[in-house]
Order: sequence, then C-alpha cells, then structure tokens
Amino acid sequence: MLSECFIEYCSTQHKMKFNSITGGSTSGTMWDGMGNKMSEATDVVIETRPADGVALLELNRPDALNAVNMDVRQKLAASADSLVEDPDIRVIVIAGRGGNFAAGSDVKVFAQTGAGSLLAQRMHRYWESLAHCPKPVIAAVEGYALGGGCELAMHADIIVAARTASFGQPEIKLGLMPGAGGTQRLLRAIGKYKTMLLALTGEMLPATEAEKYGLVSRLSEEGEALEEALKLARKIALMPALAAEQIKEAVMYGEDAPLETALRLERKAFQLLFDTEDKREGIDAFLTKRKPAFKGR
Repeated sequence: MLSECFIEYCSTQHKMKFNSITGGSTSGTMWDGMGNKMSEATDVVIETRPADGVALLELNRPDALNAVNMDVRQKLAASADSLVEDPDIRVIVIAGRGGNFAAGSDVKVFAQTGAGSLLAQRMHRYWESLAHCPKPVIAAVEGYALGGGCELAMHADIIVAARTASFGQPEIKLGLMPGAGGTQRLLRAIGKYKTMLLALTGEMLPATEAEKYGLVSRLSEEGEALEEALKLARKIALMPALAAEQIKEAVMYGEDAPLETALRLERKAFQLLFDTEDKREGIDAFLTKRKPAFKGR
C-alpha cells in the first residue's frame, strides 16, 4: 500500500518516460515483433510467451504505478492457475510495465473498505495461487516495489532488480500494516531487525541494499531487470522440470520445518528423482559428453 498522493506524484514524474516508450497510447491491440496479436493493452495483466517454456505476466496499470487492485489480484491468480496446468510452461516471470513493478495497493478502494467487507472478500486466496505455484517464479523489479508490490515480489522464488529500484512496506503511514505476507516473508528474507526498521518507519530499501540483505537475488542496470530475468528464465526452462519443482518444494516447505524434518523432505525428493526419465537423460548426457534434452518426465 502507498499513499494516493505519492502515487499521483510519481505518476506525473514517470508519465513522459512511459509515453515515449508506448507512443502515448495505453489502449488498443498489442503486437509482438513477429506480428502476432497479444493481449489488449487495457488488460490489467498482460500474458505473453517470450521464450520456449517461459510465460511473462506484466502488470499493466502504469498510470497508477501498477498498484495492485482486485482486478490485478484476480487476473494474476487465474493466470498462475492456468500456467501451472500448462505442460509447455516451466518458468513464470512477473514484471510491471511503465518503469515500475508495483507501488502498493489501491488506496482509493481501502478508503471505502471496512473490516467486515475485507474479511468477506478473502483477498488472501488470490495470493495463494502464486504462493503455492510449483513452478519457478521470477520477479523482475524496476522502480517501486512497495506495500502490496513488495509482497507480490516476495511471492517469487528469484528477484531480479534494477540497481535503482526500491522496496518497502509503508502501510504504517496509512494507519495500517502489511497484510499479504509483508511482515512474515520480509522477516524470513532479511531478518527481524531490518524488517522492524522498514515496517515501523515505512522507509524504502534501495535494491543495492536489498541485495546485500538477501532480498534481491541479482542486480541489473536500470531498465534491464526484465531482460536479465528472462535470461535466467530461459536458462531454468532448459533444466529438468521435475527436479526444479522438487527443489522448490524442498526449499519452501523446509524453510520453517525443524532441520531433521526438512532433511527428510529433501532426501525423499532426491530419491524420487532417480526414477525419472530426466535423471537417466542427464546422467547419460554427462557420461557421453553431450547436451541433455530434458522432457519433464
């Protein structure tokens, strides 16, 4: 979440830069470099296939710095659910259009929302599709990743951020607190004391510092976060999908488990992979000194 006035200020600062990229248009049909029709530019989340095995989900509310509203949550959840069932997709990349990842949630909606209606909406269920996605997810962060935007980025397994990007949980400035994992995922990423500092002051964390604390996996130059994220996605997409999913499951569920329980989870996953076609292909390729051709089986 981020104050409405701040969103409006930042929107003004970035509008000229965004218009220079899009030609000033934020509606109409989008086409890729091969002349293939893409999603409508008015969609709040645009889904494309930039490479074999890779799906790209781009938040498309640039005038609001990609603030995460209900439409965005629902579209992200629906896309994630669909991509999980798509055997051709092995990696998912999430980014924001217009120079920012996502500057919080829609404060205008929060101004009209009470506790009862918030509980009834059960907004957390829309985050669960990403939180429990078995496929690797990469966040490509440019500009702001604040409040709900920071929480969205932390649903990823890898965060690639431009050196000029900023992270933060400024909800306290609105009389609120993070409500989509901001306190808990940030705690697990950077520790109690830095989390307390950010959550209690609402201060921003520069990407260069976030990388030192372990929140950011890799830094890029400004404007190159998506390119770097897609490069990583293409590399991971060539890896055996079953092994990638087992690695993710072991890390995710082992993080908060007692060490012995986590080691047992890892061991069983390791043993299961010995019966896969990809294991046989990987070993044979190594022994015969050739590139493996993994099939996800």
